[in-house]
Amino acid sequence: MTVMTARHRGATLAVALAGWLASLPALAGEGDDRGQGSKQSDAGVVAGLALGAVVAGPVGAVLGAGAGAVLGDRYHRQAQSAATLAQDLKKSETERARLERSVAQLDGSLAQEKARGERLDATLQHTDELGLDVSFRTDDDSVPAQAMTPLLKLGALAAALPEAQLVVAGYADPRGPEAYNDELSLRRADCVAAVLATAGVAREHIVIEAHGKSASTAAAGDLDAYAFDRRVTVRLQLPSLGELARRD
Repeated sequence: MTVMTARHRGATLAVALAGWLASLPALAGEGDDRGQGSKQSDAGVVAGLALGAVVAGPVGAVLGAGAGAVLGDRYHRQAQSAATLAQDLKKSETERARLERSVAQLDGSLAQEKARGERLDATLQHTDELGLDVSFRTDDDSVPAQAMTPLLKLGALAAALPEAQLVVAGYADPRGPEAYNDELSLRRADCVAAVLATAGVAREHIVIEAHGKSASTAAAGDLDAYAFDRRVTVRLQLPSLGELARRD
């Protein structure tokens, strides 16, 4: 009875020692993912077998080897889980850093747009009307190439201001019949309005006027003065502060 008790105690001690040794990273090493067991499990088997044999003979060897294998494999799985969590955490930190950089860039862009908007507001507060003039050749209604960019810029500005209205007025020099000049000045205004529409200005925000030669102040035969008569004026009009207050 004493011998059996001693052997059982020895087997128990072997199991405990085998489990402790199997959990030591220095003895266990890294895991093996090839489906042939882990080094921790192998170390547990060896340690359990050796200690079991020394302490409790063949029975202790068997029990120690089995316990060492189980505990070593458990340690191996825990180590794998910890490695996976560490990798996921690293990815999360990288993604967070990327998002922070994106937010910083967006904040910078928003700050620039805000500053640009404030400059525009300051400009518009000093005037209720902006505009430009487009010159034409004799008996021609084609918009000159050099006028396209200024027209598109003015049109984009008007499109961004819901309360804005563009007044497009066509003119002609005093030569030729009045009816013909009225029609020519209308064609010129229509061509300019078409360019503004391509910049995003709604048609209902464009007012077209045709004045023909009625506004000409050029002296008869003054060709240089005639050049100023052949034009289309574009005026961007904004509601006055008083009108806006009444609408509100």
